[in-house]
Order: sequence, then structure tokens, then C-alpha cells
Amino acid sequence: MNRISYTIFILMICLSCKTDKKNIDAAENTSTKPKFEWQNTALSYEKRIDVLISEMTLEEKTSQLLDVCPPIERLNIPKYNWWNEALHGVARNGRATVFPQAIAFGATFDDALIKRVGTAISDEARAKYNEAIKVGNRSRYAGLTFWSPNINIFRDARWGRGQETYGEDPFLTSKIGVAFVKGLQGNDPNYIKAAACAKHYAVHSGPEEFRHEFNAVVNKKDLFETYLPAFEALVKEANVEGVMGAYNRTLGEPCCGSPYLLQDILRDDWGFKGYIVSDCGAISDFHRFHKVTQTPEESAALALKSGTTINCGNVYSTLKSALNQKLITTELIDKRLKESLLTRFKLGMFDPVGSNPYDHITSEVVDSDKHRKLAREVAQKSIVLLKNKNNVLPLKKDIRNLYVVGPSASSEEVLLGNYYGLTSTTQTILDGIVSKVSLGTTINYKSGVLPFRKNVNPIDWTTGEAASADACIAVMGISGLLEGEEGEALASSDKGDRTSLKLPQNQIDFIKKIRNNGDKPLILVLTGGSPIAIPELHDLVDAIVFVWYPGEEGGNAVADVLFGDVSPSGKLPITFPKSVDQLPPYEDYNMKGRTYKYMTQEPLYPFGFGLTYTSIEYKNLDVDSNYEVTVDVTNTGNTLSDEVVQLYISSPLSNEIDPIFDLKSFKRITLNPNETKTLTFKLNRKTFNQFNENGESVERNGNYTIYISGALPSQRSLDLGASKFIKTNIKL
Repeated sequence: MNRISYTIFILMICLSCKTDKKNIDAAENTSTKPKFEWQNTALSYEKRIDVLISEMTLEEKTSQLLDVCPPIERLNIPKYNWWNEALHGVARNGRATVFPQAIAFGATFDDALIKRVGTAISDEARAKYNEAIKVGNRSRYAGLTFWSPNINIFRDARWGRGQETYGEDPFLTSKIGVAFVKGLQGNDPNYIKAAACAKHYAVHSGPEEFRHEFNAVVNKKDLFETYLPAFEALVKEANVEGVMGAYNRTLGEPCCGSPYLLQDILRDDWGFKGYIVSDCGAISDFHRFHKVTQTPEESAALALKSGTTINCGNVYSTLKSALNQKLITTELIDKRLKESLLTRFKLGMFDPVGSNPYDHITSEVVDSDKHRKLAREVAQKSIVLLKNKNNVLPLKKDIRNLYVVGPSASSEEVLLGNYYGLTSTTQTILDGIVSKVSLGTTINYKSGVLPFRKNVNPIDWTTGEAASADACIAVMGISGLLEGEEGEALASSDKGDRTSLKLPQNQIDFIKKIRNNGDKPLILVLTGGSPIAIPELHDLVDAIVFVWYPGEEGGNAVADVLFGDVSPSGKLPITFPKSVDQLPPYEDYNMKGRTYKYMTQEPLYPFGFGLTYTSIEYKNLDVDSNYEVTVDVTNTGNTLSDEVVQLYISSPLSNEIDPIFDLKSFKRITLNPNETKTLTFKLNRKTFNQFNENGESVERNGNYTIYISGALPSQRSLDLGASKFIKTNIKL
């Protein structure tokens, strides 16, 4: 080829390249141009949704009001399943970090920490969603609408699902719940990272066996003082995206079909703008069990008119028939559809990939080292030291001979709680203990006893050896097999609830036998998601540590506390009664005699109680004219430790019609040995308000008492070793 020919050849290639580039650019422009007007991201969400709804048929509209939304291929709308769980990590959807159970979140009294947990969970949720879309997985639990958190009040220790809550106090529940939701939903001005959902609205707290049919009869004071504040806080302070209606009736109306709850309070009074979903199957309960309607069409109409947006179940498949019967209107269908679609738009589900910042979260975050460390930190801060006779804890790592017993020691089940994900590796309590002690330590383990019944084999090769060791750690308690949701607690004879609060009798007998065989240090570690009454063991053992269901890093966290790398600092988010006999009837939803606020009997362990490895002193409590409270808190011991400083008030009518004590604020702080910190609690006049019999917030005239303490400011707390509380009076 001569030079001229070669030049012509190169020019032809260049022209061809330019032509190809033009074709590619044209193709790209064609692919990014919206096929439908509702896909135009330059328009507002509201405008896009209005256009989309106008293009949908009646059948297509009603199909999108179920929890399983089929695809609408002609409009390029993919399938979506609303049902996802993230109680303490992305749940039921493969690999994810398993954080401690939700009740342990409450035990941390650390809302900033729980916001970090919510952020970690939503990072993993987005990463998993991004990967699921790539492989075409749009099944249940693979989406971004998480039906968490559970902010019901743990009003009765028998409730199997109390472990899912943040405890018995509405203020603590509000603070932890708001933090969790803010972490889960993110802070982008245009998109939400994941959609949280406050459940179960309202007055839902057992019995599990009758949840589909019971009527929660509650007075207005208790309704607005105890059962509703956390829901209100999540709506007003956290802008929670969803609310789930409960199975039960409240004040005669099914919660998913209650204009009073869903319209008057939730939307009108609180200004809720998100979606409302029924608990799964709850709308069919209207005609099947509550008997407030006669047909599925009537049930669907009642729920839709009352405000329920999404039906988890299939009753809304009758909406067309309900429309034909003139029970509802097409305008109402459009309204509810818009409420549901807005959430999906805010999640970015109808925008091009890459449009929102969360599209770029990758799989490396899932069960990452960072998140495992966070799970360990949560577990550390949730562990509650209930007794420590003669400072037997912490144990020395070079202890010569250590014996570990108990069915919970080597169990992965006790790490998980319920509604959990699957982790790549777990650290049992036995794993943590073994990894902590010196290689020169003789350490042995035998379960020694079955979890919930007497040993079949009568031969005992354990208690004698355990009693003769330099120390014995007995890891006992219960698991999700004994407490939980209606159909999940396989060892429960009460469909997940507990008729007795005792430790299983065979475990009690086993501990007694160890003690009878010797007097060496005996440390009782208890797993569980609810109060375990152990009055017969409290005086027998030297130390008691309650660890909840501590998550995938639970074993390491427990060992960190047992051997002194971390001082225990968790506080009980629920009162531990001495027995079930101290509780009012389970089916009674009024608060008289319940929780630390209204319980007049002496509990086994009070709300807010938990010891540390140091001593704390409170001094110089002062309240100024602006209701700003200051107090000096000093670590008078030799160990660095966190302390949860709690502020309670008592009104002039406390222990008459108002709570005996009322938690109004708390702060978690870290104190070095001999360090003093001055804390400030910025209250206002409304902080002191109470509720009257009409559920109205009112101010009492007279003297209020303000308490600062590290536990409920009661004599029982002091008897168990809590720091001495201080108090002052203020007149309003």
C-alpha cells in the first residue's frame, strides 16, 4: 500500500469511528430518555405519581395495594414485596450482621449508639438490595421497606415478644426508637436509604394466643401516657415512613380499621404523611375473629376508609368487588395508592440506577469488621451486672482452674433472639471465655443440664468438678425456643408467652447442687429477652450477669465484661418481678400495678438498675429558673467505667393518680478513676406535665421532686448496691 492509499485508509477508519460514536451517543440518549412521563425525574414525586396513577387500570391500582405487588410490564413497573424485617440487623435474607436483640438496645440507654446501629443496618440493606436487583431477586425480605422497629411497651413480663421492644418505659422507647429510625432512613434531602416502620399500633403487648381477637380496653390516661408517646415521637421527631396497625382491637375498634387511631390521632393530630400497613392477616381478622364485619369486601372497605394503605395479606384483592358494592370509591383507592407509591419513589425505586447516593453502597459493608465491632460494642454496653459479692468479678485472665457449665454456654441459639439474619461466624459465650483466659489456665466445659427439662441420664459428672474449680461460670437462661412470636417459640406451651417467669426448675436445681458441693466463686450468666425471676438463686451465687440475646459477637462481649476489659454499664429497661404473682392479670391493659411507674410491690431488680466495677457519687444537684438541671458525677473508684445518669421526677400526685417515678432524661457518660463531670439536663416547664383521665397533658400545681441516680431511686436499688441518689424539690 502506497502512502496516498494508506492515508485514505486511515481517514476512512476515523470517519467510521466518528459515525459509530454518533450511533452510540444516539443510542445512549434514546435509552436514558424516559419512556413514560412519570419516569421524568425533573418532576416532583407528587406529580410523577399523579401521572402514573392516571395511566393505571383499576386492576393495576388495586394490585399495588397488597404487600406482594405484581409487575405491571406495560408501564415498566417491576414486582415489589413490601415485607422486610430489620429488628436488630437485616433479617431473614441471608448474610448480615446480627446485632444484639432489640431489648438489649434499650439496656444500653445510648441513643447515639443505636443511631449508629440503624445506619449500619441500612448500609447493609442497601448493599444487599443493590445486589439482589442485579440477580433479579425481588422476593420477600429482599426490599427496602423494613417493618421495624417494634416500639410497643413491654408492659407485662410474660409477653414473648417483649424481647423485640426497648422495654417498659415510653420515654426510653421514644429516644431509642427515634435514633434507630434516623439511622435506618438516612439524612439525604431527596431520598431515604431504607423505610422504617413503627409497629404495632397500638396497645399491642400480648397475650400472643389471643392477639387476633382480643380487645385492649384501656383508659385514656394510660393510652396517652404509656402506649402512644413512642409512636408520636417517631412520627414527629424521626419522620418514620411507615406505621403498622396491630392485630388486636383497641377500645372496640380493630387497629387496622380504626378511624380514631389512624385518622384522628395519627394523621390529623400528629401529621403523619407516610404509609400504613396492616399486620399480616390482620384485615381478615375483622370478619374471622373480631366479627366487626361480615365479608372480606366489608373488611377491605373498613381498612381502606380508616387509613390502611397496604394490606399484608389478600383481603384487598376484593377491592374491585367492594367498589362494585359501593362500599368505597375510586378516589379513595387513588388516595391510598398515592400514599404507598410515595414511599417507593422516595426510595429511588423508579429512578435510573445511580440517581441516588445509596446506589453506590457495595457488598463489602455486609458483616464487615466495622459492623462486627459495633455489634460487640452494643453487646458490651447492654450487659447488666445484677450482683457482684465481694467484687468476685472481674476474674483474672490467669486464673488457674476455670470450669464452665450450662446449656447456654455453647449455644448459638441464645445469641440470636428472633427476627435475625445469618452471619458468617458467631462467637458463643464459651468461645469468648476460652479466647480470653491464659493458655496456662485449665479450663473445662460440660453442659451438665438440659435447657428446659430434667436430664434423662441420671449420672452427674459435672457438679462436683465445677464446684472444686477456682471459679465456675454457669451460663444458664432461656432462648427463642421458649419465648417469642405466636408460632416460633417451639418449646413454649403458651404460643410464645411465659406463664412462669422462673428459670427452668432443672437449671435452678443444678445451680443449687453446685453450691452444695463447694463454696468457690460461682458466677451466674443469664441469657434471655425478658425478666427471669431467680429469688431462690440471688443469695446462693456470688455474681449475676444478664446478657440478653447478645448477637454474633456476644461471646466476646460477655468475656470482655467477665474478665474486666470492659466495666459493665447496662441498665435494666424493664422491671424484674420476684414472681408472676406480683403482676396484674395478663389481659388487663391498664397500667395500675405495672412497670416501675405504678408497681408498689418490691421487685427483684428495679428498672434502670445495673452495677459497674467502680463506685459513682452524685453531688451538687441544682435547678435554675429556666428548669436547667446540673449535677456533678464522680467516679470514686479505681476503674474506668461508663455510667448511665438517670433523671426522674415525681409529681405532687405521684403514687395517687400519677406515676411514682417518671423517667424524663438520661445521659451515658464515661468517667476515668477520680474524674468528675458536671452534667446539664435542659428541661422545660412541659417536662413536668402529667396526663389526666381524658388523656390530656396537664400541669399539676405544687411540689415536684427531681431525682438524679444510676438506677430507679428506690430503696430496693440501694439495697442491691446502687449508688446513692440525690434529689431536690421544685414548685410549679
